[in-house]
Amino acid sequence: MRLAQRSRKSSPRDAEHAQTTFVPQFRLRTARAQTGRVRAPPSVVIKSSFMSIPLPSFAKINLGLRIGSLREDGFHELRTVYQTLALHDRIGVTITRGSGIEIRSQDPRVPLDSTNTCYRVVARAVERLRARGHVLIEIEKHLPVQGGLGGASGNAVSALLGFERALGKPLSGADRLRIAAEVGSDLPLFLIGGTVLGVGRGEEVYPLPDLPALPCVIGLPEIAVSTPQAFSDWDQWRARESAGPGHWTATKLKNPRPSDTMTKFSREISAWLSAEPELVGRRRSGVSAGGGGRAENLLLDLVRTGIENDFEKVVFPQHPELREVKRVLEQSGARYASLSGSGAAVYGLFDSRAGARRAAKKLIERGTRAVVTSTLTRQQYWKSF
Repeated sequence: MRLAQRSRKSSPRDAEHAQTTFVPQFRLRTARAQTGRVRAPPSVVIKSSFMSIPLPSFAKINLGLRIGSLREDGFHELRTVYQTLALHDRIGVTITRGSGIEIRSQDPRVPLDSTNTCYRVVARAVERLRARGHVLIEIEKHLPVQGGLGGASGNAVSALLGFERALGKPLSGADRLRIAAEVGSDLPLFLIGGTVLGVGRGEEVYPLPDLPALPCVIGLPEIAVSTPQAFSDWDQWRARESAGPGHWTATKLKNPRPSDTMTKFSREISAWLSAEPELVGRRRSGVSAGGGGRAENLLLDLVRTGIENDFEKVVFPQHPELREVKRVLEQSGARYASLSGSGAAVYGLFDSRAGARRAAKKLIERGTRAVVTSTLTRQQYWKSF
């Protein structure tokens, strides 16, 4: 792994300012002494330098994303299917004598302080394992920032795994999931890999049947989409739709009945898992897609059930060039094309690598950066670690 160029050392006190969100569904069993007090784990003291632990940090796409009501904790209820991709960054973790957490990266857009997700997740692991030492995290970026591909979340999980390996002391699976969910909604999916169902605010994850790999084209326009702004735009769009013409207010929708789109998504996933024969053979896309053709694998069976990304309704009108990228992918033979997350990445799934390369070439000729990759099964994902 290349040495990164930008660095800033942070003191352990910075970890106190990291955001904490407690997630009740991860219930942990804690060993107790005979006195009834919780036994603190023994501290891990670094006696010598450790070699750098390099790990890949994979991207994800969303195979459908439904947005529900605004919750009391300020997050929206979500339903989505995550799919990991072979496209990745590289993360290196080194532990030496000393103290503090240091972030290095050659990309000027990567924060080097305690706001970095890698810093925040490792700081929690240091506290949980009572580790002592200086932790250096090197981030080699290839994925876009604010692209909807989960780059920062994947970086954090790889940093966490690298830290455990460098330390030689693993967290429990429950602790690992809890720490990931505290730091961000997208992190837990990278502790499962492959095809993953996400509910709650996206942090409650369940492995879905492992799906075969499929060629994928990622269109990467030079646009940064703010996820908080996209959610705000969605709230306003929903308010207009609910109020009807002439009765729009900007009031956010708090605790309404479960949305029709959320119910529809749950039914689509249930139908796919039940393999209802009438759903096989349809081709669907996030917002308007036509065509036909029989599904050739389980992944295409899933996308043809009619799953959609709700963010397209508010992001595409503001950034019509993203809609154009999707159109080019569809016209180039994509069996399914959609915005990933809130964008700005737009992806297309193809039957063959050759077809994917032709589609990427068309996007590049139009001035849009594009890369050819593939989806990763759960087995492929973990084999890479």
